[in-house]
Amino acid sequence: MSTDPVLLDVSPAGVAVVTLNRPEKRNAFDELMIAGLTDTFETLKGADHVRIVFLRGQGEVFCAGADIDWMRRAAAFTEQGNETDALALARLLRHLHELPQLTVALAHGAAMGGGAGLVAACDVAVAVKTAKFRFSEVRLGLTPATISPYVVEAVGPRWARALFATAESFDGTFAERIGLVQYAVEDEAALRPMMEHLSELAMAAAPGAVADAKALVRHVAGHKIDDALAKETARRIAARRASAEGREGLAAFLEKRKPEWCS
Repeated sequence: MSTDPVLLDVSPAGVAVVTLNRPEKRNAFDELMIAGLTDTFETLKGADHVRIVFLRGQGEVFCAGADIDWMRRAAAFTEQGNETDALALARLLRHLHELPQLTVALAHGAAMGGGAGLVAACDVAVAVKTAKFRFSEVRLGLTPATISPYVVEAVGPRWARALFATAESFDGTFAERIGLVQYAVEDEAALRPMMEHLSELAMAAAPGAVADAKALVRHVAGHKIDDALAKETARRIAARRASAEGREGLAAFLEKRKPEWCS
């Protein structure tokens, strides 16, 4: 068993699995795991052959949040030192959020604090119904600041406000209800069929179009609906139609064959 805090496996077909590998610490974050995840996501960003990225945890839980020893060290930092430390996690989450491939979190056991932030930063999340979630920072006199952009995007400001302010725990079924995850499954064994299903969907989609579709949502979500937005969306679809993928996709449809990215 590797002792590296983060493992990366990429299949010849282009399916990447990133594994949080600190099972003895319930896959809790520390400096080494944050650095390892950041490096891994930077590597995947330039991996054109990768079509889908799964994020999972080794052992009994997905991610228990912040490592206690890491928190103990941070308690001795100055405010500037704490800001630098927190910025590393913020950058990690942004790297994950902006990967061009379809990203999928597979949550089992528990996803607490920053672990739930990882779930929110992915495009798709699948959770075991009994998995436990909680944003417990206020119980420590803190706030879930670095993960907040992704959680608010996933569940909306009202649920985020309620869950952040109460630190109430909830399960995978409730996480599906509020939009933190899109799919809640019965048990860990059911995660495998979901991986296969989502991989099939990813392989049927043009990789450049997937990246552009993700960027499209990020842009549209931050703008009001007006003439400027109409022009921008028209520009984007025109660029896609004129692209090599757009031309190949239309030709394949008219010729009743699979496009080249499915071969």
